[in-house]
Amino acid sequence: MTSPAYEADNIFAKILKGDIPAVKLYEDDDTLAFMDVMPQAPGHLLVIPKAASRNLLDADPAVLGGLIAVVQRLAVAAKAAFDADGVQVVQFNEPAAGQTVFHLHFHVIPRHEGAILKPHAGGMESIDVLKANAEKIKAEL
Repeated sequence: MTSPAYEADNIFAKILKGDIPAVKLYEDDDTLAFMDVMPQAPGHLLVIPKAASRNLLDADPAVLGGLIAVVQRLAVAAKAAFDADGVQVVQFNEPAAGQTVFHLHFHVIPRHEGAILKPHAGGMESIDVLKANAEKIKAEL
């Protein structure tokens, strides 16, 4: 069974087009990274390809190599920026697996021993906090 088609009006596609603002922290020709507006922990960020793909299941393998390299670079930077004990990298594919935005994306979440993650639908963080957290990560790049 194949996945449904990519929907070009998803929120991340709108961010890529500039229709919706985002606190960006990294961008190159193929990739965009920005702060998650509903962070589960300080420094929670998202990395997406600029190429249209619903998720990992339909992504162009050529896109994935560059994308995962950016995920790694940002995971290292976020860990350092937040003096984290570890970094959680999460990626969901289809609703049964927890995917709610149907554009391929990786969550990068700095983790501290014993700290419990907030629910992802736990409310939006203030723009000032997101910008400050993005600056901490950028300083480590």
